[in-house]
Amino acid sequence: MDHPKFKAAAIQAAPVFLNLDATINKAVALIEEASSNGAEVIAFPETWLPGYPWYAWLDAPALWLAKFGQRYFDNSLEYGTPQAERLAKAAKDNKIMVGMGLSERNGSSLYIAQWIIGNDGKTIAQRRKLKPTHVERTIYGEGDGSDLSVWDTNLGRVGGLCCWEHLQPLSKYAMYSQNEQLHFAAWPSFSIYEGGAYALSGEANVSASRVYALEGSCYVLAPTAIVSQEMQDEMCETELQKALLKTGGGYSRIFGPDGKQLHESLPTDQEGIIYADIDLGTISLSKAIADPAGHYSRPDATQLVLNKTSRRAVVDTTPDEQTSRYPDAASHPDDVAETPMWGAASADIDTLVKDPQAL
Repeated sequence: MDHPKFKAAAIQAAPVFLNLDATINKAVALIEEASSNGAEVIAFPETWLPGYPWYAWLDAPALWLAKFGQRYFDNSLEYGTPQAERLAKAAKDNKIMVGMGLSERNGSSLYIAQWIIGNDGKTIAQRRKLKPTHVERTIYGEGDGSDLSVWDTNLGRVGGLCCWEHLQPLSKYAMYSQNEQLHFAAWPSFSIYEGGAYALSGEANVSASRVYALEGSCYVLAPTAIVSQEMQDEMCETELQKALLKTGGGYSRIFGPDGKQLHESLPTDQEGIIYADIDLGTISLSKAIADPAGHYSRPDATQLVLNKTSRRAVVDTTPDEQTSRYPDAASHPDDVAETPMWGAASADIDTLVKDPQAL
């Protein structure tokens, strides 16, 4: 049996903060560099387009909103725009799969998102972070269960999570259960509150990526950004703010399905691309020891119920006998799926406790 073997790349670099076009220029250059070095897949950090909004961690929204709010919104990426087409074209021209971390602009809302683009320039997935973390909720909306998905590609079964989604045990288990082989773990930089909040440190969060690889028996591409001097100057007006948000913070990693790091680390303040050779055939060796959603599970004792129904704020249910039961069915099939919502399930909670399969 043939298993895909290929070279993977992960970025460790600062964006051109709050400048979407310039950051896309930089992304295209990095894609071209990785492809020229033989990589068939490349991963970018969380919200690398147009940069992670660290200013939200430094002051009250009433103080930063006027300065950064509109600029951040205007420089977030909207799918279907010329900027998005440039990224898709770069993936196609360089015959490389791209996992891009972005602030997605949709209507008047923003979402922490990952866009996985195939080496033919076509979209594989556009997912959103289910729950923005802490102060991120002052900027971004939420995803839904449909974002906990894994997709078949020419490089195996791929999926992704953002930042502290890797600390959500049930979300991780949902991904493991779908036989994920290549995982995009998008992270920001790790230099905020340095020395005062160990949970936000590079050491702690790199460990989360390693554990994900070990638990899921999958390859993990975990790119991180860097806080450049320009970014610090832009966001920090006081000495206290400079002390809270230091430059650097790069901890990009690639881990194998046994948790082993597959490359030499870059210095935390150095931009670059890390590479690793991937052999999906080795996954079976790790899962032979422990497959947490397979032979190493105990569904009689613990079981996860995953609701992957896509939820939208407005669903048009106007009857249209000419086309279908719902006029939106062709474009938004998830809106009219027969999958029940929580609270609308045919089985009550007592029945579910006795028989989880009743849902």
